[in-house]
Amino acid sequence: MKGFLWKRAAGYGALLAAGTLVLALLDYQRLMRTHFADAATFLIGAGFLTLGIYIGMRVVKTPAAPAFDGNPQAQASLGISPRELAVLMEIAAGRSNKEIARQLDVSPNTVKTHVARLFEKLGAKRRTDAIAKARELGIVR
Repeated sequence: MKGFLWKRAAGYGALLAAGTLVLALLDYQRLMRTHFADAATFLIGAGFLTLGIYIGMRVVKTPAAPAFDGNPQAQASLGISPRELAVLMEIAAGRSNKEIARQLDVSPNTVKTHVARLFEKLGAKRRTDAIAKARELGIVR
């Protein structure tokens, strides 16, 4: 009995949905007959807008950013090792010594040693000084 009621309710629901769809189509047809010029103008405008955006994106491309090389001459002249450079990049990203140690898989004491050597090589007293000097030299962004 329950299955029969379920099927009957679903059948009535489908009939109501079909009736609603027919009424909506009739209303749509009446609307299109009375406002065809408005709809056509809208579609043409939307087409030109899409075309303009597409052409604008193709023609007015932003130039590719120049490749960042990290100024290897400055690194070599200061004697910055690849590991020290990695620590410097992490410092520039705003990470703490513990975070750098976890990221590079070394002990926090090793990070402190690298930071101290970087301060010496860059002539800095603080992290902000080291980052400013490294950015000035083009070592980090």
